[in-house]
Amino acid sequence: MSEHKFKVPLKSIIDEFSLEAINLPADADTRLIEETEINRPGLQLAGFYEYFNPERIQIVGKAEFAFLAGLDENVRRERLDMLFAQHIPALIISRELPYFNEMVELSKTYDIPLLRSKDGTSSFMAALIAFLNLNLAPRITRHGVLIEIYGEGVLILGESGVGKSETAVELIKRGHRLVADDAVEIKKVSNISLVGSSPENIRHFLELRGIGIVNARRLFGMGAVKLTEKIDMVVEMEPWDSEKVYDRMGVDNEYTSILGVKVPYLVIPVKPGRNLAVILEVAAMNNRQKKMGYNAAQELLENLGMAYEKKDTVKKWDVY
Repeated sequence: MSEHKFKVPLKSIIDEFSLEAINLPADADTRLIEETEINRPGLQLAGFYEYFNPERIQIVGKAEFAFLAGLDENVRRERLDMLFAQHIPALIISRELPYFNEMVELSKTYDIPLLRSKDGTSSFMAALIAFLNLNLAPRITRHGVLIEIYGEGVLILGESGVGKSETAVELIKRGHRLVADDAVEIKKVSNISLVGSSPENIRHFLELRGIGIVNARRLFGMGAVKLTEKIDMVVEMEPWDSEKVYDRMGVDNEYTSILGVKVPYLVIPVKPGRNLAVILEVAAMNNRQKKMGYNAAQELLENLGMAYEKKDTVKKWDVY
């Protein structure tokens, strides 16, 4: 399956970072950015364009400005013309540095946005890359519940009617925070990180069979909900199967893969009498301990003098 590329309007970037518009073409609101990487065109201003990606936003900082200021006016126009002729999506000047008249003229000639930021070059670039990574991240939507438990983002999966939403309500009442119910939008913000959120039109709503739709934010207050959360573990709830052997030790680490990112994975059997909210609280705390290097099952086996080789297995894969 080919990867779908997401895009973000240039206007969103201008609004997010309060950029000054030195020259903004009339259609700038509809211009879309689809590259997460950005570029400082130092080599390009020196005339080197091999491996240059014209789809990246270009940032002019103090070094580039000093280089341009030291050039003869005709040479400077020629170098800038070569850059603008690549039809770059936008040129942003950082540190509120002054701009050259040639920049404005060429920006209008090639119909390319010329913007300026008050922030320092490095801090602005870091913030812009983070913004682009979040908004252009590959994503999928899964049926489930995402809730923050003791700072751990727990994605609860399972068949319809298994009790995901009811468990979420109990967890909310115990002081934890709901991120999404029914549909969880998962974004891959880095090679090792996933962030989940709720589609805006169903945000904060819960479906409880026998009661109907409730609004968690209005029922339990603003402290009971959260807009986004990193996914630290996946818990799959399934009806108890007496013929199935469930893990009773937890020595081995099991993972699921979402968008190519491995996430710790547990299967929790559901049957009457089990307090699922408490079990998930313990699972979240235990997952945090494992991340910090402690495994209770391993310590017990060592205390009993039993040797055991830990295994890491990936239980299932998501296709993007």
